[in-house]
Amino acid sequence: MYMSEKKQYYLYLLTNNNNTTVYTGVTSNLIKRIWEHKNKYAKGFTYRYKINKLVYYEVYDNPNNAIAREKQIKAGTRKNKINLINSMNPEWIDLFDAL
Repeated sequence: MYMSEKKQYYLYLLTNNNNTTVYTGVTSNLIKRIWEHKNKYAKGFTYRYKINKLVYYEVYDNPNNAIAREKQIKAGTRKNKINLINSMNPEWIDLFDAL
């Protein structure tokens, strides 16, 4: 890594094919982490609810800011999450292929 390159951190929202459940997470490697969700790498919440579609993400230079944003979103209502997704991705398309 060059000195001018900054590590980035991502807050992301995933859903299932029916858009019925929204999952909020944070990672420093968005492509790898979403790939893990899509390939059922972890046998947790996202595996159980078949959550594998990236519908929203934000980029941060500081991990603490990404984590604080994750906590803020998790503390909010489902309606707030839906409004957030709709503001950037009203069709709820899977953004993974565009990464």
